[in-house]
Amino acid sequence: MAPVLAGDTDVLIAAATASGKTEAAFLPICSRLVEEPAAAAGFTAIYVSPLKALINDQYGRLDDLCAGLDIPVARWHGDVGAHAKSKLIERPRGILLITPESLEALFVLRGWKMRDLMAALRYVVIDELHSFIGTERGAQLQSLMHRLDLASRRRVPRIGLSATLGDMRSAADFLRPGRGDLVTSIVSTADAQELRLQLRGYIETAPRIDPRAKPAHDAMGVDVRPDDVASGDRLAIADHLFATLRGSHNLVFANSRGSVEDYTDLLSRRCDEVGVPNEFVPHHGNLSKDIREDTETRLKDRTRPVTAVCTSTLEMGIDIGSVSSVAQIGAPPSVAALRQRLGRSGRRGGPAVLRLYISESEPTGTKHPADEIRAQLVQAIATIELLLQRWYEPPHARALHLSTVVQQLLSLIAQHGGISPQDAYRVLCVQGPFRQVDAPTFATLLRDLGAGDLIRQESDGLLLHGGIGERLVNHYTFYAAFDAPTEYRITTEGRTLGSLPLDHSLPEGSLLIFAGRRWRIHSIDTHAKVIEVTRSSGGRPPRFAGTGPEIHDRIRTEMRRIYEDTAIPIYLDATAQRLLAEGRAAYHRLGLGTNPLVSYGNDMLLFPFRGDTIMTTAALAMHTRGIGVARQGVALLLCDTSPQAAAQLLTELAECEPPEAVDLARLVPEKRIDKYDNVIGDDLLAYAYAARNLDVPATWEAIASLAEQTVDVLPVETESPTTTTASSRRHRVGSLPYAVVDVETTSTDARKARIVEIAVLRLHPDGSEDRSYSTIVDSGIGPGPTHIHGLTAGDLAGAPHFAQIAGNVASLLDGAVIVAHNARYDTGVLSAEFARAGAAPDDMLALCTLALSRRFGRSAGCGSLADCVRAEGIHLRRAHTAEGDAHACAELLRVYTARAMKEGWQWLDEIGAVGRLGHSRWAPWPITGLTRRRLPASDIASPADSAVTIRAHPGGFSA
Repeated sequence: MAPVLAGDTDVLIAAATASGKTEAAFLPICSRLVEEPAAAAGFTAIYVSPLKALINDQYGRLDDLCAGLDIPVARWHGDVGAHAKSKLIERPRGILLITPESLEALFVLRGWKMRDLMAALRYVVIDELHSFIGTERGAQLQSLMHRLDLASRRRVPRIGLSATLGDMRSAADFLRPGRGDLVTSIVSTADAQELRLQLRGYIETAPRIDPRAKPAHDAMGVDVRPDDVASGDRLAIADHLFATLRGSHNLVFANSRGSVEDYTDLLSRRCDEVGVPNEFVPHHGNLSKDIREDTETRLKDRTRPVTAVCTSTLEMGIDIGSVSSVAQIGAPPSVAALRQRLGRSGRRGGPAVLRLYISESEPTGTKHPADEIRAQLVQAIATIELLLQRWYEPPHARALHLSTVVQQLLSLIAQHGGISPQDAYRVLCVQGPFRQVDAPTFATLLRDLGAGDLIRQESDGLLLHGGIGERLVNHYTFYAAFDAPTEYRITTEGRTLGSLPLDHSLPEGSLLIFAGRRWRIHSIDTHAKVIEVTRSSGGRPPRFAGTGPEIHDRIRTEMRRIYEDTAIPIYLDATAQRLLAEGRAAYHRLGLGTNPLVSYGNDMLLFPFRGDTIMTTAALAMHTRGIGVARQGVALLLCDTSPQAAAQLLTELAECEPPEAVDLARLVPEKRIDKYDNVIGDDLLAYAYAARNLDVPATWEAIASLAEQTVDVLPVETESPTTTTASSRRHRVGSLPYAVVDVETTSTDARKARIVEIAVLRLHPDGSEDRSYSTIVDSGIGPGPTHIHGLTAGDLAGAPHFAQIAGNVASLLDGAVIVAHNARYDTGVLSAEFARAGAAPDDMLALCTLALSRRFGRSAGCGSLADCVRAEGIHLRRAHTAEGDAHACAELLRVYTARAMKEGWQWLDEIGAVGRLGHSRWAPWPITGLTRRRLPASDIASPADSAVTIRAHPGGFSA
């Protein structure tokens, strides 16, 4: 390793997991440190790791390597005692192993000492480099490396170690920002390892008993086994894992902490059922250190077989030895992640074994087109194919990382006792890693921080901490660039099991699965934030916050290739082969090879087969044209849009000048994502969001291609607002009575939901109250989510069935525009209930206050009913009751229609268009969320001013 031994250049080493990268870096480093001992005191090499556990693991290896060389090796992280740290400060020597957060703490707490500590620094080694690239933590690390150069007064060589890098040039530029061309890259091409691979397909099937009905069964004394409330596909996957993995060392990667808990529980119970020792243990970030370390220790111990069910926490280089196989449940988050996980198997010359388990929804006649094409399965195949082609996601390097700039500015002030704006800009942006932040942007950021009292400026121009900034820097949470949520500690008999986010705390008596075991919550101390649990026979995994991974454009284009191919990958089992055939057949049946548009009720689905960045940019661009857009898997849902209108929209966008990305970013209501975004002004947040999440040039190229595929679709024609056609259904705002509806149900799926409570508030056309009706309803299947609506099986006992009250409901709906918050759901549930009662509703004209809020509301939140009424100053009485929510919805309707009339909006029709006073053409306005169900022409009332009726079938109810 001559470049490392030379000690005058940056080096990037990329090789497979467990291939000796650490030794490849430190053998020449140690040789040079022995041959040329440091003339001054101070650390001679710093090793930076993303994980404390990895530091502990590497500490033993490096300590053995340096034994007899008179090169001390020391650790510094949160678990190292204060006494040991004080000794290191008093006599800094040798190699220091540290996390970015602990290195930040050194700068903040011992800034005056950093020059002495780093006076002899010769190397900085960054392990698992890929895990830092493109993240706020990575931006922090880049800044810290630059500040190490400044503290040591020399350009210290940097050695980056990684097992998976998709773009060596970008990775080199991350290692040395602005000078990546001078980085020496050493990439291992040795890849003769045998790979044994299978992808197993499963069909999602409902559990024997709905988990929400279990309390009712328990109350009736019915014995409900844990397997009774698990879906059939999960049981089948657990059975195969148990039969295949028991007796050997394995890793099972689930895509969420909840799934880790669920599958650990399923597998542990199978061990109990057959009377064998439990071999299945969990590992994720919310478990306590003791539980995680016990899992790691068991993996290293070859005397007893063990399988760890884990998240990405075991993806990186903690030395757990070679495992027999790796399993992946669900589509892998990325190609790079799959490569990292696969690298855990097949070391020491043996074959690498990878099993993937993919579940797809059960085939039904009402399946969503995005489900019909079996996208999860095809995404998993695309990821595998790209892995076999040795392609990995390149680093994402466009982000501004303004939140981390804030942190580093506060850290610089703490280190030096104050800093001038010019020096701060030079250290962070001109010479440092934040080079995409120009001087005007930095000046605006300083003004935002001053307004938020994070910094203040002395008369001589020196920047100091403000009152809030002082408190932030003096708190232990300051050292991390990312924001950790406040969490409850989960304990049992004095032992800490782990933690749960504060937002997801559960009431006393609740059952949960945690650390692979079932518990009942015995008590909750809200002051100390402690949840005490006891062992139980029942439970469900808790909900953890988090978002899904961003899918790269290359994966989606590879998915299209797979759909259009006829070859069947040899690694698919029989079910997966059948699912792939179904997906390909649906792809061709829907015509997606030639036309990306698919009709879906009143809406259109657009299948771009492009990455998430392009999908997000396209959705915002369409929103500027007045189209409501929502993500639905691999498709974009264009609300209340005809095929002609969608084709015209794509053509118009392709022909127009592309917008500025920052203008699109301003449309995003919530852009506060990172730790210090709450102190950054809206203008800078939009600028930062655009840089990180949008790609206008690539999106416009994609839109042009999509527009070419829709040229055969006729353009939409516009009409005068005075024209009425037989197929048009419209009414003047305030010309028809309203029926405000709210339902509490057993499910969030309108097709399966049954009503347990309903309220209908009939309003005169002017919005004044006419009459109302509300009742609890016996659904016939139990109350469903009691924690949402508060209704129990006891409450529903003796209540009428829907068929018995359908006439009362119909009389209030007759001739009225139905109004609801999320009208698609409420009208869908109503239609299904009327159908079960033997009545066929005519086409229901509906108005959605959720959609209206996006045009006329003041809410900046998610648009929930609570958000909207709070923003409008409306009192929400008896929240999550049908009657209370109906009254709140009626108040919103009055507010929104008043604003609509004040702005000149007059007409509503079935495609959600509005005629504005004084305008001769229709103005596109799908924001109303006006919906209509497609029914035979004979059942559609026309013109729209005629009454909307509900017909009773013979023998049914009277209306």
